[in-house]
Amino acid sequence: MVNVLEPTWLPPHTLAPAVLGSPFDELGPPELARKAAWVLQRSLPASTEGKMYGVLVVREATGRLGVVCAFSGQLAGRWQVPGFAPPWFDHHARHRVEPAGELAVKRATALVDRLREAPPLAEHRAALSALQQRQAADRQALRERHQANRRARHAEREQTGPRPELDQRSRADKAELRRADEAWALELTRVEGALAPLERRLRAAERLRRFISQRVMRQLFDTYQVPSFSGRRQGLLELFAAAGRVPPSGTGDCAAPKLLAFAIAHRLQPVALAEFWWGPPPAGGGRVQGTFYPACTDKCGPLLPLMLEGVEVSAPRRFAPPRLPSADLELVYQDLHLLVLDKPPGLLSVPGTDASVDDSVLARLRRRYPHALGPLLVHRLDLDTSGLLLVALDPDTYRALQRQFLQRTVSKRYVAWLEGELPGEQGTIDAALRGDLDDRPRQLVDPVYGKRAVTRWQVLERRDGRTRVALWPLTGRTHQLRVHAAHPRGLDAPIVGDRLYGHAAERLLLHAEALEFEHPVTGVRLRVERQAPF
Repeated sequence: MVNVLEPTWLPPHTLAPAVLGSPFDELGPPELARKAAWVLQRSLPASTEGKMYGVLVVREATGRLGVVCAFSGQLAGRWQVPGFAPPWFDHHARHRVEPAGELAVKRATALVDRLREAPPLAEHRAALSALQQRQAADRQALRERHQANRRARHAEREQTGPRPELDQRSRADKAELRRADEAWALELTRVEGALAPLERRLRAAERLRRFISQRVMRQLFDTYQVPSFSGRRQGLLELFAAAGRVPPSGTGDCAAPKLLAFAIAHRLQPVALAEFWWGPPPAGGGRVQGTFYPACTDKCGPLLPLMLEGVEVSAPRRFAPPRLPSADLELVYQDLHLLVLDKPPGLLSVPGTDASVDDSVLARLRRRYPHALGPLLVHRLDLDTSGLLLVALDPDTYRALQRQFLQRTVSKRYVAWLEGELPGEQGTIDAALRGDLDDRPRQLVDPVYGKRAVTRWQVLERRDGRTRVALWPLTGRTHQLRVHAAHPRGLDAPIVGDRLYGHAAERLLLHAEALEFEHPVTGVRLRVERQAPF
């Protein structure tokens, strides 16, 4: 079926931007594109399939303005849906590649699944895990016994002085540990030897599937010839190769390139562009229904600049922290070795990658304490987060406090307002996190490749459709509290004002309210508090 699409024409005298805004603008689309997106959103049904949608305001040769809509990838398993811009790949070429390619990938995937789910592999993996746990427990018990023996010998030497039999007992302990290590290694080699052929066969099948998938993807990418408003065309693979890259899966199927390809094919001038998410968030989180997002840099970064050749495009605006008064930082606690300060929202903890932003907590501390040595900041807070920061004024104090953070003996309590009313009263979130490689600095929930992240929470108050909560991060991952609040596997309620995982507002309502740690010099357990200003 051919999708014959006619733009939705706007009323005469509609005001339009003089220059097309950058698809990568971080501060949001122009008002005209927002209004067009809101019209589309009102027509979208509730769906269990979340995805990116886009609208492009275009101008035809007569000056008339219209709106074209698109969705990313497929919608309900279909490439072409009436009312939306079609994909721009070569349909005949794709039809020659896709059926056979999909069948080959499915067969390779079935082989991987069959080997991965085979009972012998699971049994040998379980046996190896049980053996490793038992050996670790045996090794720890033996070491504790030897440590007790060492303490006893030390006490005897202090009473009677050196004696040959004490040295002989020490050598006996070392010999016992050596024999145990040899026995453990032999036992481990036997179990690993039984598992190794099964693991090798699985890895070989995974490599085969990866090779077939990559070959099919290259064939599919060959069906894309990237058009531009200047009239130049270039193959998708060639375009990415020039940047020393291979196109990620799904390149070319985002809403923005579909919209621009439609405008190029129909000789329409692009005027204003907006992309937004609609539906449930993706598995990793990081998307909220109705929120506008810039074009992705991983897939569309090399693609859209070529497509927009011949069009005047404004430079992308980047988010920048507000200029804060350069007043001294407010101290909550201070002695000769350390201090605790109350960081305001909008101030970086340490200098960022943008050289134009030279203000930060660390820069202010360096000016205020020019003779302090070491890294100073023992931990950090996000730019948008306010609250207590711990500072060491000398290297020894810094190392001692760092050990407490690594050993997780430091207690941190945050308070936040969440969008929506939580159904429960308290609980624990255990959801592993990793960086979003396609959309930094956002983080994703990823149970396979993420690092474990644990947060305890408790409801403090419910008011006006919001929930005030206390949050205790038991691990220290980037954006941990923000992701755990917003993600469905967490509280499914973004923190109010979260521009990355929710909706932007005047400020992020997240505050580090309490900090408890052992003073590295006095040994006294200190608890410092500063109530949230909201």
